[in-house]
Amino acid sequence: MSSAATPGTPLPVRTPPGSPARGRHRRPERPEIPEGAPALLLAVPAAAEEEVRRLVDEIVSIVRGEQPGIDVTAGYTAASDDADGVTVPQLLARAAEAGRPAPVVVPLLPGPDEGSLAALHEIAATTGAVVTEALGPHPLLAEAVHVRLSEAGLARADRARLFSVATAADGVILAAVGGEEAAQAAGITGVLLAARLAVPVVAAALDVPGSVAAAAEHLRETGASRPALAPFVIGPEADAELVRTVAEEAGCPAAEPLGAYPAIGRLIVSMYLATLGVAQEQPGRPVPAV
Repeated sequence: MSSAATPGTPLPVRTPPGSPARGRHRRPERPEIPEGAPALLLAVPAAAEEEVRRLVDEIVSIVRGEQPGIDVTAGYTAASDDADGVTVPQLLARAAEAGRPAPVVVPLLPGPDEGSLAALHEIAATTGAVVTEALGPHPLLAEAVHVRLSEAGLARADRARLFSVATAADGVILAAVGGEEAAQAAGITGVLLAARLAVPVVAAALDVPGSVAAAAEHLRETGASRPALAPFVIGPEADAELVRTVAEEAGCPAAEPLGAYPAIGRLIVSMYLATLGVAQEQPGRPVPAV
């Protein structure tokens, strides 16, 4: 039990355990998952290589921390020799064989990648599983990109601070995977990011030759002398060598991918609950004061 002091009383007044915190900074109450609800299947757009698996395990841990008791499993879209790397089709087949409801499939993608999403829909169609949309665009993803840029010394951690960073970028290339369509969708997150950084942000496609270099040149032509590359990827969907090569071709320093940023877990849970029809407070939005 917790206690709180009350003026005029000699002893603290006890409050029941689990009483919701009050005020604008309280944590939103977690909604309950309906009994018998389908599991959450996190679809990882890669094979289960060791480094990818470590990252995915961390994200799954974040998801469980956001929604304790949630039945979540990660499946991979490509087969591997790793015994722990169970694929999405295998997990869907196991659920069907056991007579369990088809899992809700949440793609581990920050934005639309038509190739990956189309493949997941095709796989899920035979089992009746629901495939959600990608995790973005969303303000929390803009926040995650901002944090990765600040960790690389390419942006101030907080616009409210008055000091400047000598190496801070004066223009950002937000580079997505999934072709030009994914780059266009990333532009929405780019607008949110530009508002946070107060610098121009241009979206580009990591997997389209010359797209990032053209974006860097555009920023330079419009007055940016220190453009930086911000990979708009969680990690598994883009080869790390590709990010390095593209950054070198564009002549830009690069931040790290989004990785296991806590907001990724929040968005995964949000997509899952929305599919179940569970009412929830929007992640990333202020909670009204009580």
